[in-house]
Amino acid sequence: MEKVRCKWSGTDELYIRYHDEEWGKPVFDDRLHFEFLTLEIFQAGLSWFTILKKREKFRAAFDQFDYKKVALYNEDKIQSLLNNKGIIRNQLKIRATINNASAFMNIQDEFESFSNYIWNFVDGEPLVGHWETEEELPAKTELSDEISKDLKKRGFKFIGSTIVYSHLQATGIVNDHVKSCFRYKEV
Repeated sequence: MEKVRCKWSGTDELYIRYHDEEWGKPVFDDRLHFEFLTLEIFQAGLSWFTILKKREKFRAAFDQFDYKKVALYNEDKIQSLLNNKGIIRNQLKIRATINNASAFMNIQDEFESFSNYIWNFVDGEPLVGHWETEEELPAKTELSDEISKDLKKRGFKFIGSTIVYSHLQATGIVNDHVKSCFRYKEV
């Protein structure tokens, strides 16, 4: 019997694997949080599929999303990234990523980890959407508005409510698999 998935996972193997193995799975690893935040920022205005296809190139370009290294990037590195055809070459997003690496570490200093910080907004328990159809899924919520505002206050750039909500979905802080999807109960 074929598995029922969220419709957005489509028929492409890369998208299906992302849906089945990652999207909505609770994340507690700070490096992975930084990766998802960064990829969500680069995805703004583009399709997630575009980002998934370039994900390995992004990992190579941004030192496997080692935020300690990214925070130290200088103008030479920025120019190198702007010339890297394997990634999205948007100067504002690149500079925001470097800035956000420092802000990310400041949160770690205060909360021991970024994971502690972000999961604190939901008292450590994923919020479960009870969506029948994907059309019901919001692009942002009061929670993502609150987190976006707080991250901006803490110095993050390019971090609007929609980007934050996408991050919450991707990292399992919010389970937005539709109820008919086999992953709904798994995560």
